[in-house]
Amino acid sequence: MTDSPLEHPVADAGQKARPHRPVAFSDPTYLAAVVDLLGAIAYGEMSAFERLAEDAKMAPALEDKAELASMAAREIGHFECLRDRLVELGADPFGAMGPFRKAIDDFHVHTAPRDWLEGLVKAYVGDGLAADFYREVAAFVDVDTRELIIDSLEDAGQAEFVVDRVRRAIAAEPRIGGRLALWGRRLMGEALSQAQRVAAERDALSALLSGGVDHPGMDLAAIGRMFTRLTENHNQRMDALGLAP
Repeated sequence: MTDSPLEHPVADAGQKARPHRPVAFSDPTYLAAVVDLLGAIAYGEMSAFERLAEDAKMAPALEDKAELASMAAREIGHFECLRDRLVELGADPFGAMGPFRKAIDDFHVHTAPRDWLEGLVKAYVGDGLAADFYREVAAFVDVDTRELIIDSLEDAGQAEFVVDRVRRAIAAEPRIGGRLALWGRRLMGEALSQAQRVAAERDALSALLSGGVDHPGMDLAAIGRMFTRLTENHNQRMDALGLAP
């Protein structure tokens, strides 16, 4: 079996072969793109931690507060892994996060939940869309980076918990469903706009999507298919919540 063109195992004297930085990192544009990507995701994880901790204040029961606190703790754990990887790459993790602060903060300002249920839907639907987008971008990076991104975007316990609480609320008061369905559609529009801004505002990320090291880029048709997949995943989440049109 041959090595991936992005990988370059090396061996020191007296040691077994160990993975080294992928050869792709010799390209400064690729390295900048990976730093940007990890920086964007890291700030998203930090923001998710802050938001979940804040949303816990609106939780109606102690059990709900505890669940959100656990979810927040998992988010900060993901952030720490991303931060450590940025340090390994020789980057300042906080400098790497800085360029994405405004776009992500603006998204949260524009989608501030008015109550507990809107916060739950946002944690599931909004974060889910962002995670789907970053997974799509991860297809264009080396294996180690891709695995880290996928692990960092792993569900932090939202799905089962949110679906249960939202469906319970709709069963108790069916008219809530219409309001939350509109909220879910708004979140989708805002999340897609945020994803486009994140990619477009950073030249290295744009270059990665249009054709990185040893990777074909995404043409207009591929970009269209990507957004179709994002929309389909969103619709599946809305259906799981009982909010499908």
